[in-house]
Amino acid sequence: MNVLEIRELSVDYQSGSGAVHAVSDVSLDLRRGEILGLAGESGSGKSTLANAVARLLRPPAAITSGSVVYHRRDGEPVDVLGLGRGELRAFRWKELAVVFQSAMNALNPVSTIGDQIDDVLRIHAPRMSRKERVERTVELLRRVGIGADRRRGYPHELSGGMRQRAAIAIALALNPEIIIMDEPTTALDVVVQREILHEIRTLREEYGFAVVFITHDLSLLMEISDRIAIMYAGRVVETGSAKALHKAPSHPYTLGLLRSFPRLHGPREELLGIPGTPPDLRSPPPGCAFHPRCRFAMDACSLRRPELVPGAEGQVACLLNDDKGVRQ
Repeated sequence: MNVLEIRELSVDYQSGSGAVHAVSDVSLDLRRGEILGLAGESGSGKSTLANAVARLLRPPAAITSGSVVYHRRDGEPVDVLGLGRGELRAFRWKELAVVFQSAMNALNPVSTIGDQIDDVLRIHAPRMSRKERVERTVELLRRVGIGADRRRGYPHELSGGMRQRAAIAIALALNPEIIIMDEPTTALDVVVQREILHEIRTLREEYGFAVVFITHDLSLLMEISDRIAIMYAGRVVETGSAKALHKAPSHPYTLGLLRSFPRLHGPREELLGIPGTPPDLRSPPPGCAFHPRCRFAMDACSLRRPELVPGAEGQVACLLNDDKGVRQ
């Protein structure tokens, strides 16, 4: 069962030289309790999509079309984009929480970790007593591997990994159904990354929340995700299970991302990067936005933009895989 349904969502950034189409007609489903990975190069629209879903966009960004529907375990579906200010305040933290990129910047530098968790509980769970809030704070920190004595510590007194764990603890404060994690392991070393990933999986199994995990590192998503959506130039170009995408990617862009990092096991092979740079979203190229960088591009790729259609193991937007007889 889906906990979140995104349909044909589009987001533009208005500028003096015209609109930047940061997200274009994105449709995604998030199943209850799953980890959905969202991958792509910088500028592909991943964070903009997440901020649109959480209603965190600020001018000049604006949602121009589409819908976001949240399904409670018991109750009527919620039109997230139609929520008023008070309804949105109640929706955040209790139903959906966000772990922002770079915990040092996301946490308040002049407030202790304990006070920042207490703020969420005090505002969104007003019936909790001071004692109950302290107990809940200690329990949350314990669940993410932080000792109770760190409750009185400030962000600058914690290591990068501990700050990220603290940010996750804050997101868990009210047991939300959905947690959006935007590059939660960026700038962390490999050992700490693995610890954070293990913590996320363990917490997901214990609490049953769904996760949207955003990163440019596809190898990371292969390890933690149930399903993966690949974004390029503001659009979803491929979706599928992590296993299927790793074994047999259908889109050349996905293949390029996979071949951009070395394998830990097996024979040595040449790394194949993706040539060129992402397109200018103010005036993307005609047809498939990836065709100027694609080594499999055909003449038709510059004329017709492929739609996202069912593929062998998921969905793919590529003329090499469409149903019109284009030869692979």
